[in-house]
Amino acid sequence: MNRFYFILLLFIFNTFYSQQESYSDFYKIKKKYENYSENDARAFQFLKEYISLAKKEKDYPHLVQGYHDATFYSSSANAKLKYADSAIFAAKLSDNTDLISDAYLRKGVVYYFNYKKYQSALQEYLKAYEYSKNSQDDFLKNAILYHMGVVKSYLGYNQEALIHFKKTQSYFELKSKEKVHSNIVFNNKRGYYNSLHQMAVSYRKLNNYKAVDSLLNIGFQQTKNNKDFQQEYGYFLKEKGINEYRKKNYRNSLNLLHESIKPITNINDFAWATVVYFYIGKSYLGLQDYSNAILHFNKVDSVFQKHNFILPELRENYELLINYYKKDSELKKELYYTKQLLKADSVISKDFSYLASTIHKKYDTEALTEEKERLEKATSWGIWIIVGLIILLIALTIALMIKYKNEKRIKANYLILEEKILNKSSAEIVTEKSKVKPNGDEKSGLSDAIINDLLLKLDNFERKSGFVENGLTLNKLAMKFNTNSNYLSQVINEYKEMNFNRYLSELRINYITNKLYNDKVYLNYKIETLAEKCGIASRTNFSNLFQEINGIRPVDFIKNRNQDLENNQILQSHPA
Repeated sequence: MNRFYFILLLFIFNTFYSQQESYSDFYKIKKKYENYSENDARAFQFLKEYISLAKKEKDYPHLVQGYHDATFYSSSANAKLKYADSAIFAAKLSDNTDLISDAYLRKGVVYYFNYKKYQSALQEYLKAYEYSKNSQDDFLKNAILYHMGVVKSYLGYNQEALIHFKKTQSYFELKSKEKVHSNIVFNNKRGYYNSLHQMAVSYRKLNNYKAVDSLLNIGFQQTKNNKDFQQEYGYFLKEKGINEYRKKNYRNSLNLLHESIKPITNINDFAWATVVYFYIGKSYLGLQDYSNAILHFNKVDSVFQKHNFILPELRENYELLINYYKKDSELKKELYYTKQLLKADSVISKDFSYLASTIHKKYDTEALTEEKERLEKATSWGIWIIVGLIILLIALTIALMIKYKNEKRIKANYLILEEKILNKSSAEIVTEKSKVKPNGDEKSGLSDAIINDLLLKLDNFERKSGFVENGLTLNKLAMKFNTNSNYLSQVINEYKEMNFNRYLSELRINYITNKLYNDKVYLNYKIETLAEKCGIASRTNFSNLFQEINGIRPVDFIKNRNQDLENNQILQSHPA
């Protein structure tokens, strides 16, 4: 899987744009960070200034460029995807279809290279293609065609992919011969060689080896001694090595494949590296050098463990490992690789649905099930692992369903509570009840003077948040009010319509709920601290009261509030 072999092509707008900018403010800022390497977050100390200036001036083309640069320099895949979306947003504001097309293309590249989500990448490329239909930029059009072809090839649509690669190969070859700037020639040659490579891959998968030989001879000879195209040379070496393996020239195959490893791993192209390891292993197997064969088959498994990614053609890797350990009666390893094969099938079925239904499976589901049963009987613990996995899968499915329903219910309760908070203060919910006169049969028999005095003191107690005092009891509060506990209890029961404990609990929970909603500092406190802040001694008691009064656990309220604040921040980061 080629790395960012079209990196210069994808930055073509930036290249031409900078030639026209002279020494604008944008140009000056960009000069400060343009030499940083990909994924180097240090660029953001200048990039923020670039993006801020573009927003201020509502200069959408430059804003798009700023977001593209942010995608390039972000160190995480999630951040790259976020900035790719921002670039699309800004490009649409510009009404420039070329910018919109390019933005969708780059988002597809993020899905393809950073997530290995081929279906998602293809959807973005198709959007880019739609916006490019009336474009005069043939370079952009062919970049889109190329990337669509690569994804289709990996998804198993090799005939459709070839149509794309033939067009891009013809275009880039013609353009590479024009007398233009050396950078443009370089980009076109790179597009040409990568198109040749992908054509060879597609023809190999279609068993058209005559076409493979022809294309490899052209690409191999033209890149062999060219230091500018060592990456492409590595890919041609890979395919020639695979071709030699097919011809059973195992020594030649090993020489070519070993030589291809360095240029491929230098760009961290782990996907194509696994293909090389696999065919090195098979070549050693052809020479009956089992130790080296197994060593390289295990390298494929190591990459799969690390990235949870495997190409359909590498499924055989696990079949060979299973057979090897079965012959040596190493039951634990045989069971391990059987489980890995099932896991690989799961990934292939998800990411390569088309291929999953068409590739030949020597170890189909029925055979694998039989193998599992044999291995389970041969190992005393095997059956419990399988049963446990099945139970775990069922439990996980049920848990996910319950989690989804709970999250939906929690979100609904959060919105209800949010509306309540926005409409009323922490004390108002309790205080308003004191405004309601009790029915005649409910009157305590206390004088109006005593009642009004106590209601006034309670109102002051609520406004000054006296209820957050730790260890507060009915007797202590009565003493503060210079009254007796019976009088105070009667007034609270009849005018607040609840007993003292409930009255105190509602005041405390409403108080802390308002703090959590309006003061971001409180969102960082632990549950124990929140309980202490509102006068409740026990974490458990606090959590239970919060749930009882608000209909939602404090941890869920904090999670939803943080999510709201984050969403608001993202919205505010976009230009008006």
